[in-house]
Amino acid sequence: MAKCSVRIYPLGPIQTNCYIVSNKSKECIIFDPGEEGARLVKEIKTNNLKPLAIFLTHAHFDHIGAVDIVRETFDIPVYIHEKEVDWLMDPLKNGSGKYFELPNYTVKAPLKEHIIRTEQTFEIGDFQFEAVFTPGHSPGSVSYVFEEDGFAIVGDTLFEGSIGRTDLIGGSMQVLLKSIHDKLLTLDEDIIIYPGHGGYTTPATEMENNPFLNGF
Repeated sequence: MAKCSVRIYPLGPIQTNCYIVSNKSKECIIFDPGEEGARLVKEIKTNNLKPLAIFLTHAHFDHIGAVDIVRETFDIPVYIHEKEVDWLMDPLKNGSGKYFELPNYTVKAPLKEHIIRTEQTFEIGDFQFEAVFTPGHSPGSVSYVFEEDGFAIVGDTLFEGSIGRTDLIGGSMQVLLKSIHDKLLTLDEDIIIYPGHGGYTTPATEMENNPFLNGF
């Protein structure tokens, strides 16, 4: 039986999925707190959860909007791929200042001490999961695989019936398809894929039904 539970919170102007993964001890890890920071803080406190860290799949504006309030409220570290550290403070790179008519989304302080430079296994509290690089939607996209618990949090790499857009800074369709093929479709076919938007899916479902993956 899986030891983790997953809470899903669609947040902000484009309903970006924030995931709170918790265990029986009420410890939790927060993935992509994209907006509505006050709501997230209230949910965490109401459920008596004890946050240990924030992990980002990538640094587009809709995935980082509540980083500061959550980090400061619970005094926890934030982890992000090295290629997108500067995106956190740059509205042109994170998309809010270039592609959308939205306020500039930035994170106050750069994250120097918790940069993901290599694919690795993280052991934080009782949680154990793999960080695997899945670039293409953005150059520093990371997916987090909880193999023992049967799920992966993949950001905007793969969606139910679709894939991430590649027309933003650093995007590449060729790189994205290779990431999906090499890192996600090779997972157990029934593992639950939790994307950055919309509902969850599985590798088996996407291999059979996703029109962007024909030939895989």
